[in-house]
Amino acid sequence: MLYRRPQWSARAGECAAHLCATLPSHYVHNISCYGDDGPHMCCCNPDAGVAFIFRLFEELRGMENGIKESQVGLGKNCAHTVLPSAMVSEKGNKNDKGVLNSLMSGALAGAVAKTAVAPLDRTKIIFQVSSNRFSAKEAYRLIYRTYLNEGFLSLWRGNSATMVRVIPYAAIQFCAHEQYKKLLGSYYGYQGAALTPIPRLLAGALAGTTAAMVTYPLDLVRARMAVTPKEMYSNIFEVFIRMSKEEGLKSLYRGFNPTILGVIPYAGISFFTYETLKKLHAEHSGRTQPYPFERLLFGACAGILGQSASYPLDVVRRRMQTAGVTGHTYSTILGTMKEVVSEEGLIRGLYKGLSMNWVKGPVAVGISFTTFDLTQILLKKLQRVSDVQR
Repeated sequence: MLYRRPQWSARAGECAAHLCATLPSHYVHNISCYGDDGPHMCCCNPDAGVAFIFRLFEELRGMENGIKESQVGLGKNCAHTVLPSAMVSEKGNKNDKGVLNSLMSGALAGAVAKTAVAPLDRTKIIFQVSSNRFSAKEAYRLIYRTYLNEGFLSLWRGNSATMVRVIPYAAIQFCAHEQYKKLLGSYYGYQGAALTPIPRLLAGALAGTTAAMVTYPLDLVRARMAVTPKEMYSNIFEVFIRMSKEEGLKSLYRGFNPTILGVIPYAGISFFTYETLKKLHAEHSGRTQPYPFERLLFGACAGILGQSASYPLDVVRRRMQTAGVTGHTYSTILGTMKEVVSEEGLIRGLYKGLSMNWVKGPVAVGISFTTFDLTQILLKKLQRVSDVQR
């Protein structure tokens, strides 16, 4: 759109009024104002016009769709004040860098957390998919026997498959959580402020669901490798190939429904608890950034609550994922639950290994949240230094 007006310096207020009437509220495209000497970027001195235009650009700066080109000229006898010429590109670059930082931080957080607790995770899965009674003593014996028979590194068997899954899973989950927070904040009118409880819970649940949908086959492969001897599968690719040939492609999503049903409360409660504890900490301590050990503690609390709420569905998921190698024929969520309860009891069956998860889970979730936050802070500082040096 092109607006040509003579004698701009004397009519800045009229120009401002005309802009107000003609600019769309959410999108401005290729707006150019011309003075007598052609297009240029300036603001004139008349207070009303200049004040309006500055307010206008400040509001447009924050809009999601923004301005692709913004050139406002108000005459050649003006006091020229240059406006930002690449507001949108700068904002787009900032958003892109924010997404990239979230992906990198999430990937590192997931890798560090899962590697730290991999031996306990493998032990928990073995008990989950068997009918043997769980106890701390039996868990210790299993770990010790595995160490004696297969060596120390065997305690991390399946961890390579875990990394293949958890790195994209954690990257997607943390990045999606940041994006869902912005989206819900904008939708509910809390943009730039802390979300209220319901949107906070919803952001976590949506983030976990998004990540689970993308990476589920990798989780299934990890479970298969964890419960089988090393002679059965040599690597994760063999698991994929043999499962596809012997059990069909659908087998790669066996147990998906209980996974999603478990992820919704787990991710929702975990992110909700962690974000809520950080918010309460900031309100009572006056510090916007908790210390690392405080982040670990907040993450541990989030892990305990999230895993306790979703654990029975986690057991069902593992039973269905490993049905092809354990001799069972689990096919539905309710059918699996009924069979587990009838054979092993409610608590011993559906909550088998939960006490180990109360050790493993808080450690893993605490490390994960803390690593993500600290990596985000570091990357943002490095980015600011890089921007200053330019």
